[in-house]
Amino acid sequence: MESRGTILVVDDEQANLDSLERIFAREGYRILLACSGQEAVDALRAEPVDVVLTDLMMPAMSGQELLRAVRAVAPDAEVVLMTAYGTVEAAVAAMKDGAYDFLTKPLKRHAVLKSVQQAIDKRRLVLENKQLRARLAGAEQPIVGQSPSLRATLDIIRQAAPSSATVLLLGESGTGKELFARALHEHSPRSPGPFVPINCAAIPETILESELFGYERGAFTGAVQRKEGRIERAQGGSLFLDEVGELTASVQVKLLRFLQEGEIERLGGSGTVKVDCRVVAATNQDLSARVREGKFREDLYYRLNVIQVVLPPLRDRIEDIPLLADHFMAHYAAKNGKPIGRLTRAALSALEAYPWPGNVRELEHAIERAVVLSRGAQIDVDDLPESVGSGGGGRAAGVGAALEGRTLTVPLGTTMEEIELRVIRETLRQTKGDKNLAAQLLGIAARTIYRKLDREKE
Repeated sequence: MESRGTILVVDDEQANLDSLERIFAREGYRILLACSGQEAVDALRAEPVDVVLTDLMMPAMSGQELLRAVRAVAPDAEVVLMTAYGTVEAAVAAMKDGAYDFLTKPLKRHAVLKSVQQAIDKRRLVLENKQLRARLAGAEQPIVGQSPSLRATLDIIRQAAPSSATVLLLGESGTGKELFARALHEHSPRSPGPFVPINCAAIPETILESELFGYERGAFTGAVQRKEGRIERAQGGSLFLDEVGELTASVQVKLLRFLQEGEIERLGGSGTVKVDCRVVAATNQDLSARVREGKFREDLYYRLNVIQVVLPPLRDRIEDIPLLADHFMAHYAAKNGKPIGRLTRAALSALEAYPWPGNVRELEHAIERAVVLSRGAQIDVDDLPESVGSGGGGRAAGVGAALEGRTLTVPLGTTMEEIELRVIRETLRQTKGDKNLAAQLLGIAARTIYRKLDREKE
């Protein structure tokens, strides 16, 4: 019988765990048990859970503290609290923090089942809405522009799409790497199959390997059943590895084997699984430099870099800014019910003069803000973010001129190490992440920047 949902029951009293396990097992639910908040967090990191049913008063980590941990580790999971009559006020306060419901002890079987099932229904509805919005967003996000640099990039995409070759997308943050990856997929013979993205920088190192390759039951504490990884889910379709430069050394080795052999081994498994999917990788880093520094495998780099596509930054597609601005303005005007029809000439001039370090993503956010804050039927300079409205120093001024006269304020008592890091980070922001140019402007060696940033991560 298929499970009706996965419930994680958390209570420091074993008798309560046993009783609730029997109740839910009879109804066909899949049950995970934890006798402390920390055990519950470990279980949430290991696999998806629909509902966390937790006691409010527990030693070490209370139910309310666990609620906050759930919101960080598994934000889609619903939380139902169990409490004694004397702590109802605390339970109500927890509901304001995002708990779905609370139940008073002694628990009644009917009330427990009803509350948990309603929480599961709510979670599934929310997930379905998210998936629908994601599909609609994908449909509403065409690649907009007619500039020569964009047309040249799209020509390469169209030529590469019908093949099964691995593609490496290189571009600054905000240039729309996932949008181009989806275009590769949609124009390929694999378009009927799934498009599975994963941001390698957004997933903690400790779980990235299991997310990619999956795991077998018993592979580690909390692995109570087999789970497919993202690579397996991309079977017959395309796998998009965003921020691939952030992969750890151990994951790089396993990814290389997959690219060479077309097979993976789940964590805790003894056999291999054949997977046929097209790999598209993306990064805003200089992978060749990371290879020279020993931080990225050379053989993996060449496996990924079969077809290289460099995405142009927005500052190199100035003629596309009016088209992009109109596209975003129409989208957000409709979304927010605002009767906005045009940009003033002054506003458009400001958009074209700004260097857009955040590229198309920054432009989109600027237009969304302007649409929301505009009081008339058009967007003027005053509706734009202050940095954009002032032109950001202008493109022709160059990075050096853009930095000239800028100040960085730090409070008294800030350590010299922190001051150095702030100056480096701000300079990198102005140079769009170009560490060599930042080093020149700061009068230091590029390796000094790498060293200090690496030390910050430790």
